[in-house]
Amino acid sequence: MRELTKEQISKVSQWVAEGASLSVIQGKISTELGLSMTFLDVRFLVDDLNLTLQEKEEPKKPEEVVAATDEALPTEAVPAGAAASVRVEVDTICRPGTMVSGNVTFSDNQKADWYLDMEGRPGLVPRTQGYRPTQTDIMDFQQKLDATLRQSGY
Repeated sequence: MRELTKEQISKVSQWVAEGASLSVIQGKISTELGLSMTFLDVRFLVDDLNLTLQEKEEPKKPEEVVAATDEALPTEAVPAGAAASVRVEVDTICRPGTMVSGNVTFSDNQKADWYLDMEGRPGLVPRTQGYRPTQTDIMDFQQKLDATLRQSGY
């Protein structure tokens, strides 16, 4: 990937300030700047520029792998104003077939094992069959996982 000019960086900063999502920014980089970047490259670019994405209240698909069940199980919501206390740990020895793995404890004290496979795809395997963490816990998990992996040198 080549370096961006100051004008291109200014455009990206403007799009972030306007509340554009990473996928929208990726599309604009392609169409308006004529550059091809992966979603992950765009994410790293935003992080490297110390920009903060605007969070919107849109339903999003959690990036997780959960044991399939015939019926959806209800999840307990975190009460408004309560701080979610998601804890993420990285395994000292990775599981076979993964780049990195670990475990997470969600705000309701349910545990799950997480991993990034050899192609960088994330997976989440709850220890209690059929458990589905709340959307708030998933977002908190993703942020803490990102921070933990960066601190660990990934």
